[in-house]
Amino acid sequence: MYSIIVVPPPTTEDEPARTQYRLAPGERLVFGRSVPEGGLRIGHDGVSRRAGEIAAHGTFWTLSNLCAHQTYVVENPEGAGEHIKVAPGRLDAPVPFEFSRIVLPAAGDLLPVEVWAPRHDYLRGEDGTDGEPTAPAFSVDRTKRYFAVLAALCEPRLRGAPHAPLPTMDQVVERLRPSWPAASRTSVQWNIDYLAVKLRLKPGPETAEPGPRLNGKKESLVSLALRFDLVREDDLVVLAAPSGRALR
Repeated sequence: MYSIIVVPPPTTEDEPARTQYRLAPGERLVFGRSVPEGGLRIGHDGVSRRAGEIAAHGTFWTLSNLCAHQTYVVENPEGAGEHIKVAPGRLDAPVPFEFSRIVLPAAGDLLPVEVWAPRHDYLRGEDGTDGEPTAPAFSVDRTKRYFAVLAALCEPRLRGAPHAPLPTMDQVVERLRPSWPAASRTSVQWNIDYLAVKLRLKPGPETAEPGPRLNGKKESLVSLALRFDLVREDDLVVLAAPSGRALR
């Protein structure tokens, strides 16, 4: 049974049909500009002769950076900016993502090597039946207008552009119009302020101390929401025109 699938960077010659390398648990794949037979050859002058090695395990994979001077980045394309860095000389760094993109800096180019890992296993059911239930870390109601505002703020980065600038207030208002026709700059700002308090980014009015307003409020909200999966890509459905149910 194969554990992971590795897809090399595209080239002008084999773009329509890129070769895939399939590794079973325990198998390894070395990659670079000059590798032994069976390895993944990347024909770019900016890639080391032996640039790195991928090792397959049962439910994850590891990356060894065999380059002496260049850090590699492993991105989670589905994680809105989530990534890990593998320093030069680092061996067998575990990668937790189901779908990953190794980014190899190569003389001004960024070469992507895609890696598909096995679907992860998760514990099913409750964490226990005795005693009081555990309070949620973040309490959000996906039927409320504040959640739609949060989804609109997160949308550009959830759509696959992890470093995209956040939408302006006017863009958020326009995006919310299908599900919230009366949306305005004032109402959207009120919901952003409410979220900052609800998600504990700033104290409530009764406990707030005088001083400057929180800097980068929208950026802080989006960072928190994406880091802890408060908003996922499938939540963006709240931005669509309602089908008989309005946001409250």
